[in-house]
Amino acid sequence: MAYKARLKEFDDVLQEDSIDGQRLRELSFHGIPDDQGKRALCWRLLLNYLPVEKAQWPSFLQQKRNLYKQFIEEMIVMPGSQECNGDVTEGDHPLSINPDSQWQTFFKDNEVLLQIDKDVRRLCPDISFFQQPTEFPCFEIVNSNDVKRLHTRVQRSVLKCANVERKGLGITKIALSIKKANEDYAPMTEGKEAHWEVVERILFLYAKLNPGQSYVQGMNEIIGPIYHAFASDPDVTFREHAECDSFFCFTNLMSEIRDFFIKSLDETDHGINKMMSRMLQQLKNSDLDVWLKFQQLELKPQYYSFRWITLLLSQEFPLPDVLRIWDTLFSDESRFDFLIYVCCAMIVILRNRLLNGDFPSNLKLLQNFPPMDVQIILSKAVELSQQKN
Repeated sequence: MAYKARLKEFDDVLQEDSIDGQRLRELSFHGIPDDQGKRALCWRLLLNYLPVEKAQWPSFLQQKRNLYKQFIEEMIVMPGSQECNGDVTEGDHPLSINPDSQWQTFFKDNEVLLQIDKDVRRLCPDISFFQQPTEFPCFEIVNSNDVKRLHTRVQRSVLKCANVERKGLGITKIALSIKKANEDYAPMTEGKEAHWEVVERILFLYAKLNPGQSYVQGMNEIIGPIYHAFASDPDVTFREHAECDSFFCFTNLMSEIRDFFIKSLDETDHGINKMMSRMLQQLKNSDLDVWLKFQQLELKPQYYSFRWITLLLSQEFPLPDVLRIWDTLFSDESRFDFLIYVCCAMIVILRNRLLNGDFPSNLKLLQNFPPMDVQIILSKAVELSQQKN
């Protein structure tokens, strides 16, 4: 009965001609219902993609989808192909050293694509979703005789499995060995494409449109849950355009957390080092005993919380739990301040084991967070956020 009442609360907000953003955030903070496509629609609003005036949605969405189609047409091209003939630099060829050479750009793009391709193939290996074919493949791509299919540009023979390392931050464990997946998934048959191919295209276009940042390993873990939510939307009119909407929502989200991925901004107010320092200070305020234990063991936050914060906890929990956590994080009006409390709650909940553990056992525990009901963590985070410091 309570669930039906909750569904009605969301319906009341979402059926208004003008969406009450504050009310939507209040409701979403406590979790968005999984059914009826509510999460996908709410995330589009919470990530500042859809305007609050519903009358603007049809024209707005059409404009965005036309723009995304234009990105595909202009940025996913093969030098020497028909699409490029009008812009070919005279004498352009694969061995050209001209900095304006389309071939030079093509080879440079492939360096980025190499990493993207490796990362998206092992997205959420504990579920089969990303290996399955999308029911709405990109017509311009799948009917291009493989010229535009990005995975065909990657030389699989040079791909090697490697853990992410971040120099200057000590021990950083980005990918757990148990989460490695087979990278040799066969591509879809003609006329089809897998969900991971769609995600690959989104990330490639993002890298092309943001050359100052490009692609950084870990971004695949940010786009994955967003695309999964949108591509699973029961509303076919939205599901058909999951790729486009995911791209723009991902772009909006990255504009808020991009400092996490740029090393030169580590010390800024929203940089990763500052966020880890804030988390450690909050831990000191919330549980002095655990903080002292960490100081004694020299268990630095970059050893475990770097990944927590950078990837918004997407690697610490199963996908359904990540979706629930992100309902709350996206609803945070202060934009990810609440993430600090969630990270502290994760530590405080494990306090007995941590107080009795040594450095290796505590590090292993924090880097492999034990399964538990995420609602317990979120409730503890709310409790910590309400404490007087």
